[in-house]
Amino acid sequence: MVAVMKDGRGRWLALGAIVLCMLTLGFDGTILNVALPTLATELGAGVSELQWIVDAYILVFAGLLLPAGALADRVGRKRVLLAGLGLFGAASLVATYATSAGTLVGARALMGIGAAVLTPTTLAVLPAIFPPEQRARAVAVAMMAAGVGIPLGPIVGGWLLRHFWWGSVFLVNLPVVAVAAVAVVALIPETRDPEPRPADLVGGALSTVGLVGLIYGVIEVPQRGWADARVLCAIGAGAAVLAAFVWWERRSAYPMIDLLWFARVRFLWGSLAATLATFAMFGVLFVLPAYLQLVLGHDALGVGVRLIPMMAGLIVGAAASERLVGRLGARIPITVGLVVAAVGLGLGARTDLGDGYASTALWLAVLGFGTGSAMAPAMAVVLDDLPAERAGAGTAITMTLRQVGAALGVALLGSLLSGQLDGRGIAESTPAAYVHAMDVVLAACAGLALIGAVCVAMFLRGQPVATAPPGEEESHHDVVARPA
Repeated sequence: MVAVMKDGRGRWLALGAIVLCMLTLGFDGTILNVALPTLATELGAGVSELQWIVDAYILVFAGLLLPAGALADRVGRKRVLLAGLGLFGAASLVATYATSAGTLVGARALMGIGAAVLTPTTLAVLPAIFPPEQRARAVAVAMMAAGVGIPLGPIVGGWLLRHFWWGSVFLVNLPVVAVAAVAVVALIPETRDPEPRPADLVGGALSTVGLVGLIYGVIEVPQRGWADARVLCAIGAGAAVLAAFVWWERRSAYPMIDLLWFARVRFLWGSLAATLATFAMFGVLFVLPAYLQLVLGHDALGVGVRLIPMMAGLIVGAAASERLVGRLGARIPITVGLVVAAVGLGLGARTDLGDGYASTALWLAVLGFGTGSAMAPAMAVVLDDLPAERAGAGTAITMTLRQVGAALGVALLGSLLSGQLDGRGIAESTPAAYVHAMDVVLAACAGLALIGAVCVAMFLRGQPVATAPPGEEESHHDVVARPA
């Protein structure tokens, strides 16, 4: 047994480093959306190049999450965190001063590698820093940072574009990365699997190729349609390679991930609940900006600012759920959170053309509260159910499911939106037609959140997420831990 970090103040300062990483990754995923029109003008980028500026990051990020989590367990999570921060910062610098769309695509791909390394590792270090009775609170804070970062992206991006040049949307990453790196070096202990397994190179290759193929096909759906040959081939090939990955992992002596984790009820439903909460948030971020711009007439910065009620709701919801988890277990907070998110989405689905922003702010706040209430305890359940020595690989599975869910959500919701608009583009649709289409999409998201709430209530066990027996508060899992 290895002692958890005993310095109470130090562990919360270490959490600050993790929060910086999560916040940066959160807003970097959405900050670029408001900059695309500017990039089209400044770099002479066409539609295809703009798509690849976005998709290069998504594809690499999703494809490398699983091997990156396993790598962190094997070679040391602190070391991998620093490598990910360094790569992310260097790629951001290249993107800042890119003079062509091709260079920017390459830089975004490198940023995706850095993000894939950072995402599972940031949460995987928590079990080595916090004792069980404090872990739910730490996870709630980390998930608040990740959740707030997503809608924060358009706000930061819109403000930077109003006052500076387009490269500033990437340059903003550098000071955050620098501060996070110093904090990681000074505050976070090194942890790794004490008995590292031989590297599963075949599993890593299969998972990467399969996820890249699947995600590529899915993100092409909104533009090409489900019947397009390229879409069908990419999704089919990706699914086939992922099936081969599952076959290999079941037979490998040293698999990259333990598929038996999915037989653990808490791991399975915690992961799926987090995926559904992510789906709901991305569903809103997919349809709402166009409503705020085209129907209510706000600019890019105005759109970002008007997402603040959802951010505030996320913070309050995550904080509230953390207080309940230790007493009631995770099932009730997650179930109630998904129900509240469904109520918020249902209120949004009742939007009329003549409604103003006040009604939108109300249902955004309700949605944010529900999403935060569900996502934080869901991730705490996942971490609590994992052996600490494999926390990187296990967390990577959950993050991969969330990424695939977000991509599928955009594809499915994009198809639903397009169908409601009778194939017309967003810019060509009338305000009334778009409001109706948005209502249908939000109603579908509400229905999915309710289904998730029912499933969690039925199948997720209700014991507390983590409680330490008396006298064992400073004991922990079998992890190699060394001072920073």
